[in-house]
Formats: sequence, structure tokens, C-alpha cells
Amino acid sequence: MSTHTQTHPTSLVEQQLLHSNQLATPDFSQALSIIGQHHVDYADIYCQRTAYESWHLEESMVKSGSFQIEQGVGVRAVSGEKTAFAYADNLDAKAWWMLHKQCVPLAKRASISTSA
Repeated sequence: MSTHTQTHPTSLVEQQLLHSNQLATPDFSQALSIIGQHHVDYADIYCQRTAYESWHLEESMVKSGSFQIEQGVGVRAVSGEKTAFAYADNLDAKAWWMLHKQCVPLAKRASISTSA
């Protein structure tokens, strides 16, 4: 019997995206509820985290290397034929709350894309 346990994908998301940025699952539920109170037909949240790693070899020796993490969050709200987008290049609580608050008034106007 193996002692190795497989981590559930939801646990990975919570650890790598949410907890490391002082966010929790209820934050998303609360934000969608707030957006939904403003005559928005549909809203969704997009979180991203990408890690890049590269190594440059010369004659079988490592000459240089790099590591980069990019992460962000986006919110989309749809009201009738109008769509609002808001996106931030970071995934911290301050950017997150600013984004979902931006999305509500935008959804009431013509289709607009914005960035925080």
C-alpha cells in the first residue's frame, strides 16, 4: 500500500492562488453576490498563475537560468447585451476587491474593457 496521497486540484488552487494572496473561497462567493445585486445577468471570475523556468546550457554546463511567476485576476459581468471586463496583474486582496467593484457600474454601460 502506497503512502503517497494525491492532492486534489481544488486544494492546489487554494494553496497557490488564494491563501498565498490572503484570499479565500468565500471572497469569491461574496463578490459574485455583490455583482449580482446590480442587475447583472451573469458574472464570472478568472484567476491565473503561470510559472516559467528556463536554463541555458553551454557544453553541458548551466550558463544561466531564470524563473518568473505571473499571476492575476479578472472579472467579467454581463447585463443584457452589455459586457464589462476588469483585470489586475496581481492577485492580492486589495486588487481583487477593487476589480469586482469596478465591474458593476461598467456592466450598466456599453461593452467596455478596463484594466486595474
